[in-house]
Amino acid sequence: MDTLTRLNVLGLVLSAVLVAMACVKADRVRAWRHRVNPSAPELPDAAFGIARVLFLSMAGVGIFTSIQGFGVSDNASWSDQELTGAVREATEDLDGFTFQADGAGNPLSFTDYASLIDDKVLEYGGGDAPGHGVTVEPADGNTAADASFTVTADGAGNAFCTRLERTRSKKDDYTPPGIAGGEGTLTYSGYRLAASVRDGEC
Repeated sequence: MDTLTRLNVLGLVLSAVLVAMACVKADRVRAWRHRVNPSAPELPDAAFGIARVLFLSMAGVGIFTSIQGFGVSDNASWSDQELTGAVREATEDLDGFTFQADGAGNPLSFTDYASLIDDKVLEYGGGDAPGHGVTVEPADGNTAADASFTVTADGAGNAFCTRLERTRSKKDDYTPPGIAGGEGTLTYSGYRLAASVRDGEC
């Protein structure tokens, strides 16, 4: 439980105490005051009425503030459910993802893979998930054609291992229009990703 959530819970507890104080009967308060200080003057009924209104008003403010705080806390960190849904949808989207090598013939690098996963997880995080806080760590032993990454997020206790397998895909080659078949034709090699995910770190 983070600090903001603890403060929100404390606010609700204090509000409950204020409501309980507002419900105490005037006769019980008078009896208690008499035991503590027999010579104390009697409190008028109007004083109890004002105190009840004050306590209930403070409790209302506390409840409202705590509820708003829970909303802020939820939007500031990831839940396990949010991360699970985002990672699974991102994996589905990346399964079959195609791209072309750059002009020098270089396909995506490990850094590109990590950024690609990060972008997709944030995209599918949903309205309540924050637009940040995702960490994508490469596993040991990755190769250009077979790479795995551990995906975690701030606030979420679970982790996922996303695996990307890259294959050459000639049908996804790209030749810019207007120069096909001509001398010096430049074709960008196509590649395709197969994506899978499992629970836990890689």
